[in-house]
Amino acid sequence: MLPEKEHLTDDELAAYRARLISNGMPEDGSAEETRQALLQANADFRDKAPASAAQAATIILDGVRSGAWRILVGEDAKMIDTMVRANPEAAYDYDELAKMAKDKMAGAWSQIADPAARLRAGLTDLCRSYRAGAGMLTHIYRDFAALPEAHQQALRDGDTYFRDILTAALSGAGDEHRLRAVIGHATSFWTWHSLCLDQGLSDTEAVDAMTGMVLAITPVPQADPAR
Repeated sequence: MLPEKEHLTDDELAAYRARLISNGMPEDGSAEETRQALLQANADFRDKAPASAAQAATIILDGVRSGAWRILVGEDAKMIDTMVRANPEAAYDYDELAKMAKDKMAGAWSQIADPAARLRAGLTDLCRSYRAGAGMLTHIYRDFAALPEAHQQALRDGDTYFRDILTAALSGAGDEHRLRAVIGHATSFWTWHSLCLDQGLSDTEAVDAMTGMVLAITPVPQADPAR
């Protein structure tokens, strides 16, 4: 957890501001905007984490009782642990860790042969990551035009990468241009924001809606029934 606003010294604020800028926050943001971004990240960590405090406590206590020497809480922790073990020198290279996480997630989708199942798995993972970082991502995408060009391009590349992985399984089943456009819409952070934060859908309901929309314009070929 990040320190609360009233406990944040000027030196701590400056250190966190440098980290936020490196992660895409505009450099001309005010000190108060930085404080608010930190408070939002803190609230998201507390309120939107995939595992609740009670669930985390149960996992930790069960691990202690069983004598486990490594206790990992949540799928994100397990994924980071796996990545760091695979490349220990990148443990503090946050850009490299982010790239590894992206590749690992998309790599898992690529192993799913069924196009509809791959689409659903990808959208589910993206919705989970959007919800976990909703506060910070809203600021980043809202101020997209103010970001350094390198950060803008990194966000564009990530969006394109995820879209193309999910499009590949459906390629050839219909109008390619329309398919890419609709899947690009389905994978967009702002689509998730509108459906889940503005309109109140759950992540599962949003995934159902977006999957249905994509399959409506590009039907997945069905196997002939057994005779």
